[in-house]
Amino acid sequence: MSKIEYRKDRKPHPREHRLVFRNVDRKGWKPDLKHYLEDGGYKQLRKALKMAPREIIEEVKKSQLRGRGGAGFPTGVKWGFIPPGNTRPVYLICNADESEPGTFKDRHIIHQDPHQILEGMVISCFAVNAHLAYIYIREEFPEGARILEKAIREARRENLLGNNILGSGFNLEIHVHRGAGAYICGEETGLIESLEGKRPYPRIKPPYFPAAIGLWMCPTIVNNVESLCHVKHIIAMGGDKYAELGTPRNTGTRILCVSGDVQRPGYFEIELGAVTMGELLNDLCGGPKDGRSFKAVIPGGSSARIMRADESYTVKRNDEEIEMGFLDLPLDFDTIAAAGSMAGSGGIIVLDDSRRMSWVLNNINQFYAHESCGQCTPCREGAAWMRKLTGRLVAGTATPRDVETLESIAYQIDGRTICAFGEACSWPVEAVVGKFRDELLAETSARNESLPHNPEQAAQQRYLQEA
Repeated sequence: MSKIEYRKDRKPHPREHRLVFRNVDRKGWKPDLKHYLEDGGYKQLRKALKMAPREIIEEVKKSQLRGRGGAGFPTGVKWGFIPPGNTRPVYLICNADESEPGTFKDRHIIHQDPHQILEGMVISCFAVNAHLAYIYIREEFPEGARILEKAIREARRENLLGNNILGSGFNLEIHVHRGAGAYICGEETGLIESLEGKRPYPRIKPPYFPAAIGLWMCPTIVNNVESLCHVKHIIAMGGDKYAELGTPRNTGTRILCVSGDVQRPGYFEIELGAVTMGELLNDLCGGPKDGRSFKAVIPGGSSARIMRADESYTVKRNDEEIEMGFLDLPLDFDTIAAAGSMAGSGGIIVLDDSRRMSWVLNNINQFYAHESCGQCTPCREGAAWMRKLTGRLVAGTATPRDVETLESIAYQIDGRTICAFGEACSWPVEAVVGKFRDELLAETSARNESLPHNPEQAAQQRYLQEA
C-alpha cells in the first residue's frame, strides 16, 4: 500500500511508536485479507515456517517480550514450560476477554487488524507444536467475534490456515469461542474451565499450570491478543533488534489506554520506559481538565493499587535507589512495580481533584462484588462486605470503625484465594484506605454508630421505639 496516513481526528502523537497499532485508524485501511496482504501481511509467517520451532522460541526469548495481558510474565519462558518429551496434544488460546476495567486496546486490534492476530497465532502455534487454537472473546464483543470469524474464513481460503499451510506440512485450525461476559474468565485457568463448558472456577496452581496441565489436561499456552501480535514483529525484526526497543527487562512497545480526567483520553502505543507518567498525562493527553489538577492515577486497570499524584517514590535504577516524583516515573513494568503498584493491563485511569475517593472505591467494589466467581470464601464474602462498607461511606452513614473494618477485610482477602481475584478486589481498598485515610474518615461520624444498616436493625429499632 501507499505511505501510511491516519485519519485526521486520530493521528498518532509524535511520541508514539506504532508497531502493533500500525494499522489502527489508518486512512483507507480495511480489516480484510486483501489489504493485509498488500501491506506485506503473512510475510513473517512464510519466514517462520522455514525456521525450526525452537529457533522461533529462542527469538522470542531474546526479545524479552513480557505478556501484555496483566501479569507481565516473559512470553518465551512461558512457552518453554511445555514438558520436554510431551506426547499429548498442545493447544494455544488467545485471550481476547479484555475484561479489566479501564482497558480498551485489544478490541481495536480485533476490529481493525484481525489478520495480525491470526498471523501471530499461527507463528506461535508452529513454535509450540499446537495444531488447534482458540480465540476466547467476551460476549460483549459480538462484532469483533464476527470480524475474527470472517478473517479465519479468508485465511483458510488462501491456505494460511487448515491443512498443509503454505505447503509446509503444518496443520492448524483456529476457532472463535464467545464467553458469557464473566470477568473471572480473563484469568487463564478460569478461561480454560469455561472453554471446557464448565463453570469458570480458577484452578489451583500448582499443579494446574496451563503450560503443563491446561485445556483437557493437556499442555496449553494462553497469551493475550497484544502479546501474540508482537510475535510477528519479533520474527520480522529479530529478537535482539526488538529488544533494543524500550529498556532492559522492559522491551518493545506497549499500548496504554488512558481514561478519566484528562483533556485527550485514548490509546497510545509507546516504547516501554521511553515516556514518563508526566509526559503521558500532560503531553500526550493534554493535561488535566480546565481548572483542575491531578489527584491520583490507577496505572494498570482497576485492580492496580492507586498512586497519589503528590507523592514521591523510591525506585531502584541500575542498582541505585532513586527518589522520583510521581510525574517523573518512567512507564514500564519494573518502575511501576517498584513504586508499589503494577503496569497490569495498561489501563490508566486518571482522577482529578474533583473526585471523592469514597465514590471511586465504591464504584470499584461494586464491580468486584458482582464479578466474584464465588469459589473462595474470603473473596465471595469479603468483596460483598467491602461493597457494603464503601456504600455507607458514599451515603454518609459510615462510622470511623467502618474504615478500619474495610481495611481489615481487604488484608484478610489478600493472598488467601485460589486465583489473583482476591488481590484484584483487595489491593484497591488497601491502597485507597492507606493513601486517603484522612479523606475517608472525614466522611464518617461516630454518631452513625446508632444508625440501622439493614432492614432487621431498622425493624428492631422501630419495635423498641414503639415499646
